Amino acid sequence: MAAVTTRGLTKDFGEVRAVDDLDLEIADGEFFSMLGPSGSGKTTVLRMVAGFERPTSGSVLLGDQDVTALPPHRRDVNTVFQDYAIFPHMDVITNVEYGLRVKGVDRRDRRRRAEEALSAVRLEGYGRRRPHQLSGGQRQRVALARALVNRPKVLLLDEPLGALDLKLRQEMQLELKQIQRDVGITFVFVTHDQEEALSMSDRVAVFRDGRVEQVATPIELYERPASSFVAGFVGISNRISGETARQLLGTSGDYAVRPERLRVAPAGTSASPGELSLPGKVREVVYLGPTTHAIVELHGGGTLTISRPNTGATAEPPLEAADRLVAVVLHRDSLIALSGGTEETEETA
Repeated sequence: MAAVTTRGLTKDFGEVRAVDDLDLEIADGEFFSMLGPSGSGKTTVLRMVAGFERPTSGSVLLGDQDVTALPPHRRDVNTVFQDYAIFPHMDVITNVEYGLRVKGVDRRDRRRRAEEALSAVRLEGYGRRRPHQLSGGQRQRVALARALVNRPKVLLLDEPLGALDLKLRQEMQLELKQIQRDVGITFVFVTHDQEEALSMSDRVAVFRDGRVEQVATPIELYERPASSFVAGFVGISNRISGETARQLLGTSGDYAVRPERLRVAPAGTSASPGELSLPGKVREVVYLGPTTHAIVELHGGGTLTISRPNTGATAEPPLEAADRLVAVVLHRDSLIALSGGTEETEETA
């Protein structure tokens, strides 16, 4: 049985349609992410599942129960927000116990359950600390423990890592996924960060203008994007279309190729069987630590970004390639046929 189901879910704010006829099924025990740019409708969907917003039309089901008309406190869900909303005047254990106290759970039972929740988020021994004594990642885990202590069937997370610095955010991505595996409940995670979605999720729904462009596993999203929008939003993608596609393939079409699937070769390099070779000039080289990106202007028009890992003793030789004539070589199997319009992605050739 699905943990969360939406059927024809629609939300209008005046004349603006934020969510448009959305059908989703989220499996029990799944880590499911809703990914998309600001204004794409993902947070509005989360708020309708939580009960904070009423749909204009359509329905929300938790398990087999239609909860569309139920208030938030009567839904078996809890929500973790970006700002955590931890009470600064309470210590950690009292913060975690708060929801149980409101429900009238006796003191001994709520203390036991709060300690179990803190253990689940790896904060044993932190119960007597005040929020100002904790790091950002620890405060985030306190908010998570407070949500988990009520034992909801579904935990909703609205960009909970957005206030953390990059290194801590990356660490918490791994922590969150492990916590979800340990507690075994359904996580529905909202983010605009594709790295977060890819690193943690069992499946990802990519939102655009109130609709879902694609629902797939992280590997499927990256390797087989269903549209130009998904190819451009999930990772860096080069687009090959128009005249360039006709010259290369003898047919018109819209294709994507990932930067790491391209290589730079000396000018005049012939393509091997199954490969394509495009002449161009290196316009810019960008050093990014683990990788180096080369931006190549093609003689036939357009640009391509090529990524190579810096696995050698030094990354300096590739940096010397700026302004050189080169050939960009790719295997035909690396081309991804796209659909869904001709909107721009990161790079277009």
